[in-house]
Amino acid sequence: MPHAPCPPPAPVRSGLLRAAARAVDKKAMNMPALLHLRTVVMKLILRATSAFALMGSTAAMAGDAVSKAEVLETYANIAQANYADSLITAQRLQDAVDTLLAAPSAEALEAARSAWLAARVPYQQSEVFRFGNAIVDDWEGKVNAWPLDEGLIDYVDASYGGATDENAAAALNVIANPKFTLSGVEVDATEITPDLLENTLQEADGVEANVATGYHAIEFLLWGQDLNGHGPGAGNRPWTDYAQVEACTNGNCDRRSAYLKAATDLLVSDLDWITAQWAEGGEARTTLLEDEDAGIAAILTGMGSLSYGETAGERMRLGVMLNDPEEEHSCFSDNTHNDHFYNGVGIRSVYNGRYIRIDGTVVEGASLSDLVKAVDPALDAEMHGKLSAAVLALGAIKTAAEAGFAYDMMLERGNAGGEALIMGGVNGLIDQTRSIERVVAALGTSISVEGSDSLDNPEAVFQ
Repeated sequence: MPHAPCPPPAPVRSGLLRAAARAVDKKAMNMPALLHLRTVVMKLILRATSAFALMGSTAAMAGDAVSKAEVLETYANIAQANYADSLITAQRLQDAVDTLLAAPSAEALEAARSAWLAARVPYQQSEVFRFGNAIVDDWEGKVNAWPLDEGLIDYVDASYGGATDENAAAALNVIANPKFTLSGVEVDATEITPDLLENTLQEADGVEANVATGYHAIEFLLWGQDLNGHGPGAGNRPWTDYAQVEACTNGNCDRRSAYLKAATDLLVSDLDWITAQWAEGGEARTTLLEDEDAGIAAILTGMGSLSYGETAGERMRLGVMLNDPEEEHSCFSDNTHNDHFYNGVGIRSVYNGRYIRIDGTVVEGASLSDLVKAVDPALDAEMHGKLSAAVLALGAIKTAAEAGFAYDMMLERGNAGGEALIMGGVNGLIDQTRSIERVVAALGTSISVEGSDSLDNPEAVFQ
């Protein structure tokens, strides 16, 4: 599968999609067809990326030893560039939302959706900076928390239900109610502002499912609920939900517009803040660089935890166990296949010390790979192979989804082909985590990798 600029070059990618279209029978998604698809995809993408997998960094090729300080500098540079790309694409989303709200139309809504999808590509790669950097973990919930009880924000289908014992605000519908009681306090939400979203609604009542901010709140406002279950199709919110006066559908279009505007502006502000933390003199960079051993452990913690507990476990294996389309990471837009894929790409980019920006420029330097190669060349080769294999497996899911076999369709109980695709990704991520653990030992450090009941104690999932 492709390296950091993934998807692969256009001719290769179009060939993959043609192969996918041939391999998948839309009328009968049988397991042999899907396994054939996976084989075709893996072979084609491996051919497109094998040169990079064997390339190694400039320092390693030249035979120059690298220091931990140099590796940490590269890591910080990649983090800054990755978050800067996330900011740039969020600003483009902001512009598209402004256009939609100024002149609502089907075309403007589709443009905003496209901008949201593009914004997810760099951001999902940046998740590898979680888990090892406290400043990122303290911040991240504001921008990428999931799953959410969307009834907190706006209207929902009757099948959604109402308030629950776990979440009294699950069907609050802030957009329809300018005033309401929350945690026993009367709230005046006549004006919907970023401050209201961030400091009153986000995780209201201490409930994590009360997600009022970030990418997924915006996703819901752009797509609406996906009511297709395991069937094809994403959410289908009409553009007239943002029309004014008589053309408005589902009521409260002015407040819905205000909420979307506030959420998008807040996302841009939050990404601007985290980008600054990785710049020269920023808190994230300064903290990372002040202790070289702790910095190397932070890199490996992020790689291992995102690979194992977060993506393989909470985002993938759990959904297969529950057969629940609500377990999709991006369940409104049906973009989950890309979420998982770019997580894998981000992990590999950090190990290689090489990130390709959205404008095609490359940020690269001394890498973790260089450090490992200096002490155990065979282990470095193993790590490269496992990283590429995991991205290949995640890319098979991505290609199948783009050929019409959506992730929520893969999750359906009894769909052996879908389970095989998803578990191929899960197993690839677990396998690479085992190699990461060997890298930890080879470098003489120690880390704690986030786990998941879905992987470590499956019976607990159903208790």
